[in-house]
Amino acid sequence: MKNKGFTTRLVHADRMVNAPESGAVHQATTNSVLFEFKEAQDIVDVFQGKKTGHVYGRSSTGSNVALQNILNHLENGVGAITFATGMAAITATMLSLFKAGDHIIVSHFLFGNTRSLIETMESLGIEISFVDVTDVQNVKSALTINTKAVYLETIANPVTQVADLRAIGQLCQAENILFLVDNTMTPANMFDAKSVLASLTIGSLTKYIAGHGNVLGGAVVDTGVFDWESFENILPIYHGDDIAQWGLTQIKKRGLRDMGGTLSPTSAHAISVGLETLALRTDKTCENAMRLASYLHGHEHVAAVYYPGLADHPQHFLAREHFKGYGGILSFDLTDDIDPIDFLNALDLVICATHLGDTRTLALPVASTIYFECTAEQRQQMNVSDNMIRMSIGIEDIDDLVSDFEQAFAQF
Repeated sequence: MKNKGFTTRLVHADRMVNAPESGAVHQATTNSVLFEFKEAQDIVDVFQGKKTGHVYGRSSTGSNVALQNILNHLENGVGAITFATGMAAITATMLSLFKAGDHIIVSHFLFGNTRSLIETMESLGIEISFVDVTDVQNVKSALTINTKAVYLETIANPVTQVADLRAIGQLCQAENILFLVDNTMTPANMFDAKSVLASLTIGSLTKYIAGHGNVLGGAVVDTGVFDWESFENILPIYHGDDIAQWGLTQIKKRGLRDMGGTLSPTSAHAISVGLETLALRTDKTCENAMRLASYLHGHEHVAAVYYPGLADHPQHFLAREHFKGYGGILSFDLTDDIDPIDFLNALDLVICATHLGDTRTLALPVASTIYFECTAEQRQQMNVSDNMIRMSIGIEDIDDLVSDFEQAFAQF
């Protein structure tokens, strides 16, 4: 399978990687919460990590493990853990690996919900430095003696700033600190996290991975790049024979088991099925986004367009270096004579909704919704204007999308 194309590997991953019973091409959904052990010593060995197995549905099921195997296969990692949501994955990872007194360098452009979590971590005594991650020098300047990690998103939501991924990865390796990359916007067919020396990828499965807006999920994948033996926060009880598994073991025990953000087996199955068309969907989404960004660029009613595929995007060349396609998130500022609410109401085909990665094109007013809790100063720092509209581009026929915008603009 290693010599096959991405979509070929993906379509056949469940049956080839997981080998379901009875010739099924998908792993069966395992809904049992408890698991019987005929020999009592076996349950002891599983609890103590001497054997693999399922002991309780909150920690693992066959359905979840099957999805984890597929995600790990696509990232070429050493293991994966799934969660009920992307935020659950981020929270479990952060609170499992870091403690009061640790210092983390974080992207200044983090999505609102994630930024809120980071502020909660500050209240728990974890030191945070927010920096502009489009330039590695800003990260380097923020390093302190107690820096444990750098955390960022590949493409920021909603203004699409692109991180200086390769340079930051090299810096983290040189400093022997974790490099945590949220690749929700750029899944494995678009971005090779291991190539930029990412330690862990963390992201939402709800968005591009599932692709259909019917299920929530999140995941953490360990690329195998980081040497966990050098990370002092791993508790001795999790120092197993396989050093590569130390980080995931602590996240699974302290983050998944203890915090309880478990992905349901039925959700795991729905995500696995949606995952099969990932490359087809993202290829079409990127194509549509590029066409729509070009249409909006220079339009008389548009003050600015934020899309990495445009040549005048500040990080266009970084995006071209790192990604296959420029993503499906696009934002733009309307001119002052058009109210964003009125404009969204004028659209017929585009759906007003807060979501990303759907097959349908979605839009919402940014400042008054997903960034409403931020101060005006914070929004200004992140370049979020009062007239900004964020879009998640779908797979519709592009001519129909452009026509919808044309009829909406004609009303003003």
